[in-house]
Amino acid sequence: MISVTYFTRKPIQGYHSIEELFNNIVKHLPIDIEPTWKIMRHESVGIWGRLMNIIVTRFQQGQINHITGDIHYVSYLLSRRKTILTIHDMEIIVRNSGFHRAIILFFWFTLPARRVRIITVISEFTRQELLKFLHIPAHRIRVIHNCIPGKIAYTPKKFHNKCPIILQVGTKHNKNLPNLIRALEGVTCKLYILGKINDEQEELLQMVGVVYECFSGLSYEEVVDLYCKADILTFVSLYEGFGLPILEAQSVGRPVITSDISSMPEVAGDGAILIDPHNVLSIRQGILSVITHPQLRTDLINKGLENVKRFQPEVIAEEYAKLYREVKSAKK
Repeated sequence: MISVTYFTRKPIQGYHSIEELFNNIVKHLPIDIEPTWKIMRHESVGIWGRLMNIIVTRFQQGQINHITGDIHYVSYLLSRRKTILTIHDMEIIVRNSGFHRAIILFFWFTLPARRVRIITVISEFTRQELLKFLHIPAHRIRVIHNCIPGKIAYTPKKFHNKCPIILQVGTKHNKNLPNLIRALEGVTCKLYILGKINDEQEELLQMVGVVYECFSGLSYEEVVDLYCKADILTFVSLYEGFGLPILEAQSVGRPVITSDISSMPEVAGDGAILIDPHNVLSIRQGILSVITHPQLRTDLINKGLENVKRFQPEVIAEEYAKLYREVKSAKK
């Protein structure tokens, strides 16, 4: 029996992707892996909360430690020999520069990388990003993809030809909402936005004349319901470490339009229209092609359902189990 202690961040309202991911993986682990959860008591805000998390974590170690992400710093006092760190993306490094970037890079990535035995990343794209920014041996970084959430399944629906519902997941800068809004000018549709919008985004929506509805603070079951109600998923991000909404939409059976950069082609496979997220016309053409071509929609749905087979929970859980066995058997 191998005991694995999972260290995860304090729950944050509206942010539950990491928790959903590893909850699902743990449910599908083979019987020789015994999981234990350690949830941080403090949010990762300020020095005091982080320091307390580091100290408490030191006394909660298991046979194998697995930091599930977003709290890389708790590795500082853990046993290097038996600790695994999952890094989901490098977006915070990409969007910062100068002294601020250097500080984040050292304390959030470089130092934690030195304090763990193995780093897992959720895409080959993120692996290449890490190798670009961190001077560590390539063999210490393993790609283990995210898996499909267990609470989502194929749910067919009739496509709304006259006014399709387009679901946009995320409103942060990298989610590229302004370009999507501009691409929808004159397109008869209703835009569902998952996430809070700022004043500039709201002003642009009103100026362009897009009919929209915003949703935030939802449970995961409510998020799944949005996928089921939608006709199309747009995920035209400028940067993604993985892009789980692509797989969620494909699992439900919705056509996906996503970016041709970053990790998104790797995740989407053949089951998506790939567009240039920097080009408003490219986004618009992708959306119109899905709206106006029924056979294209059918092909995308079928290819999407085939693609998600690569990301089934039992497949990903077995990859982690192999890694745990490897770390346990290692002598040094």
